[in-house]
Amino acid sequence: MRVHVIHAHPVETSFNRALFNAAVDSLAKAGHSVDALNLYDEEFPAVLTREERLGYHEVPDNITPAIAPYVERLRAADALVVVHPVWNYGYPAILKGYFDRVFVPGVSFTMEGGDDRGRLVPCLTNIRKVAFITSYGGNRLRSWVMGDPPRRLAMRWGWATFRSRPRYLALYDMNNCTPTRLEGFIDNVRTEMSAF
Repeated sequence: MRVHVIHAHPVETSFNRALFNAAVDSLAKAGHSVDALNLYDEEFPAVLTREERLGYHEVPDNITPAIAPYVERLRAADALVVVHPVWNYGYPAILKGYFDRVFVPGVSFTMEGGDDRGRLVPCLTNIRKVAFITSYGGNRLRSWVMGDPPRRLAMRWGWATFRSRPRYLALYDMNNCTPTRLEGFIDNVRTEMSAF
């Protein structure tokens, strides 16, 4: 299976980078073809431009030369794994910008009836499995009180976009975790990705 692994953390020595590396290594050892995308290393331009927004519904012209390579990688994938930290109860800006710029009409969905008022129909039917691997600074209770937007969004958006229930692997309260618990979560990621 061809697995597209997307990472969004700017620090190469971070725990989140260790999660990304564990996912990529485990998937490769399991025999998958891995297409790893580190958004920060590639200096992905996250800001949706005025021109892109004006042409957002103009399929296929909305696939600009700037995003075309990223669209090709998505369309070539059989599975998707997104590795990211949770910051301020949301995605890092670079990851949100990736979703805004790349998951456009004609790529991740079409509108039935051809205009922006129709029913949304998913397009990325090639992606049969999805997983999110993430770490939170806050604990589970505080995240639950806030509604845990990243988990809710990943699960609902993932289902609506791919018609597949995503796996959601989350380490909460990572700033207060012992080294043993941190390593245990990395081992859990390795196990999950080995069986993905």
